[in-house]
Amino acid sequence: MESMNITRSWLASAGRLTSSVFGGRRCRAASWPSLWPALCLALSVLASAAFAAEPANPQVRSNLLYKSGAISAYETERCRLDYYLPAGSTGFATMVWFHGGALQGGNKEDSFNVRIAERFAQAGVATAMVNYRLSPKVKYPAYIDDAAAAFAWVKAHAAEMGGDPNRIFVGGHSAGGYLTFMLGLDPRYLRPYGLEPSAIAGLVPVSGQTMTHYSIREERGQDKNVIYADDAAPIHYASKTAPPMLIVYAEHDMAMRVEENLYLAAALKAAGATNVAQRLFADRDHGSVAGNIPQPGDPVAAAILEFIAHPERAGK
Repeated sequence: MESMNITRSWLASAGRLTSSVFGGRRCRAASWPSLWPALCLALSVLASAAFAAEPANPQVRSNLLYKSGAISAYETERCRLDYYLPAGSTGFATMVWFHGGALQGGNKEDSFNVRIAERFAQAGVATAMVNYRLSPKVKYPAYIDDAAAAFAWVKAHAAEMGGDPNRIFVGGHSAGGYLTFMLGLDPRYLRPYGLEPSAIAGLVPVSGQTMTHYSIREERGQDKNVIYADDAAPIHYASKTAPPMLIVYAEHDMAMRVEENLYLAAALKAAGATNVAQRLFADRDHGSVAGNIPQPGDPVAAAILEFIAHPERAGK
């Protein structure tokens, strides 16, 4: 029914346009052969306008292995990413995005994550949607090591993908936000690849934990409800050298998540970081703050894209 209505609208528009072209004159059947070129032109203009309104689907390079050498079967299975490339564009920024799932679940191929990657790519930002090894099959810091390997791989391959290797951002939701924080704040993870956190153009953690992640506490046999801020906690590494950062969280986020993010933002600013912005989004919960990103006009998506365009404005 929708396609039929679109066709009728097209025909009506074509009629108006051809009427305009021919000055509103009624055309006899014998004159139609001479009118075909103009009619085709009119329909071509309408078709171009219709298709221009729809964002082009990104090109996807799937299941790329971002680790090499002597790796385990589990690394071969999980250390892969899907690369969503903007259609017909070069020199673009790239977002390395880590899915959520409490460090214990989640997949780059979940529709929740696919739609986020497609949304950014359609806006001109390539997205590397990353899988990583999961707890309890591996323990801290294996998943952070995987995050670092993924970033290093994207950094090394961004130019051949058509992107700008100096504009590689890191983001993620929930557990992915935690990985984003750790990768950008603790320099130990990128150094084996000859990189520093300054190689990251900007961080976009969405509803990430800033204390020691509760799944890590469970790995250690600790009470997950007792808060720790040891070397597995992003806040442990707050410093003035942090990359530009947009910290995102929801009005109705998980218990303590808003307060944790506010605390880290305050700690970073107290340490001398001047490039940190934080945004609370009203009427969102822990899932919808990221899950609504693909929707037209979503304010979280708009804030992230603005940050990618101008990371130097964060905190200003």
